[in-house]
Amino acid sequence: MIYFDNSATTKINSEVLDTYNTVSKKIWGNPSSLHNMGEVSWNLLQQSRQQIAKLLGVQPGEIIFTSGGSEGDNWVIKGTALAKRQFGKHIITSSVEHAAVRNAMHQLEDLGFEVTYLPVDAEGRINPEDVKAAIRPDTILVSIMAVNNEIGTIQPIREVGAILKDYPRIHFMVDAVQAIGKGIDDIVFSDRVDFATFSGHKFHAPRGTGFVYKKNGRQLAPLIDGGGQEQGLRGGTENTPGDAALAKSIRLLKEKESTVVNTERQIKQRIIDHIKAFPHVKVFSKGNDGFASHILCFAIVGVRGETVVHAFEDHNIYISTTSACSSKKDTETSTLSAMNVPQNIAECAVRVSLGDQNTLEEADVFNDTFDELYDGFKKILG
Repeated sequence: MIYFDNSATTKINSEVLDTYNTVSKKIWGNPSSLHNMGEVSWNLLQQSRQQIAKLLGVQPGEIIFTSGGSEGDNWVIKGTALAKRQFGKHIITSSVEHAAVRNAMHQLEDLGFEVTYLPVDAEGRINPEDVKAAIRPDTILVSIMAVNNEIGTIQPIREVGAILKDYPRIHFMVDAVQAIGKGIDDIVFSDRVDFATFSGHKFHAPRGTGFVYKKNGRQLAPLIDGGGQEQGLRGGTENTPGDAALAKSIRLLKEKESTVVNTERQIKQRIIDHIKAFPHVKVFSKGNDGFASHILCFAIVGVRGETVVHAFEDHNIYISTTSACSSKKDTETSTLSAMNVPQNIAECAVRVSLGDQNTLEEADVFNDTFDELYDGFKKILG
């Protein structure tokens, strides 16, 4: 089997699973309890927080554990809206955000907030000057993803941050779900970023784990009220086994990050160089530094994406149609649509997404399989 769908989810690392199982069996006290079992659990939770903070170059108090990216996105967006609504109800985001951001924005619009959706260029990238032009006296939040989950575009986070330095009261959020372990921490945690969201299952941690980076001094209203956990910002008994496993996964990720990114870029480029020669192929992702190392989106124009996905699956190769969160719905890809790609081409798009287990040999198998499938598609292509 060749698994090229790592942006949808990743297989839990065996060492990480061992950590989860060990903590579940041996350290199962409630971290809020006053007795020794609670104290042991509390200490492990804080050690996990400290480890993540050290690996990412931030402060332990700036790491808030969540259940994943969608919760983090919703919390920062709606928490900002609640905390700052007396100062304004205007939000700026891009037209290519993940559904968790996009739908949270739609909900706020239903509640009377105004949202400006920035356009993107032919590579799916916003223009920072459009952010500057969109800022109003009542703007309270700018939310721009670090890496696009459909085609891998890296957004100009530092440049947007430089603009927002003149607007210190505006929150700046970055959806970084596709960015961790991809060699761009200097972008994600650049000076002006106030919040960044992460999801554990994207980097071999258990599903239902994640965290938000929340810069010290920035205010958010809780999305989940409860017993005061996570600095009173995220109620509910902490997932100590999951959070310990999450920290373990980030440590393992960081140990080999540069090697993995380099290999991913080589795999991606090998596939691009092969498929771009075919007359009906349109490649949306590039191999340069403006795109993440692990995401490659292309289309065989004339063959629907789901047909291509199942054809590769028949050869035990797993890819996807753009975002896994919308691949089973009969909706157009939001990113390609925002890039003004015609619908008849966008509906043919598929995504290859790489991880640390993938090899150049797998790229060669993929290319050989592509040749065979393309030859079979000629009946469709005419």
